[in-house]
Amino acid sequence: MALEQIHQIKGRAVYLPGNDVDTDRITPARYLKAITFDELSEALFFDERYTPDGLEKPHPLNDPRFKEATIMLVGDNFGCGSSREHSPQAVYRSGFRAIIGQSYAEIFFGNSTNISLVCLKASKADLETLAAAVELNPALELEIDLDALTVRYGSSSFAVEMPASARQSLTSGHWDPIAGLLEAGELLEAMDRKSARAG
Repeated sequence: MALEQIHQIKGRAVYLPGNDVDTDRITPARYLKAITFDELSEALFFDERYTPDGLEKPHPLNDPRFKEATIMLVGDNFGCGSSREHSPQAVYRSGFRAIIGQSYAEIFFGNSTNISLVCLKASKADLETLAAAVELNPALELEIDLDALTVRYGSSSFAVEMPASARQSLTSGHWDPIAGLLEAGELLEAMDRKSARAG
């Protein structure tokens, strides 16, 4: 059974400046002890967002203007470092459904695609222009079109990139390989039962 087919994503954005943002920053190591991913939203950039006493630091994700953001704008080589599934899970479970950046670490990209967190590549110039527009108007609505590989906002638009295999898995609803294996197992069992009855 196919999962949700993802063709369009609409929402507000927040810009997290900087390149080479690694998974240790996205999800501090102590959160790797989590048995499930359910509560990982609190881990997202925790050490950059809060003091040891739990007080908020100045950070885009703490800015009330961007509380409703569901699209994250990032720089180059996002998600580098150790290969932990917790990082895309923390992003997704914090309400984000897409990331637009210059590039991604390969494992982070794969782990994101497997949970339907869309990662798109854009040019530095397009990202900077979009980030400036979002800063000027935090309520700006973005529309991501995976079929056309475009991002639209206001009267502007630009092209984005995504590997064809990742786009196909998202738009066809086959982005979760575990779900695919379970489905295959059910089909094989049904065939076995049919063969047993025929024999």
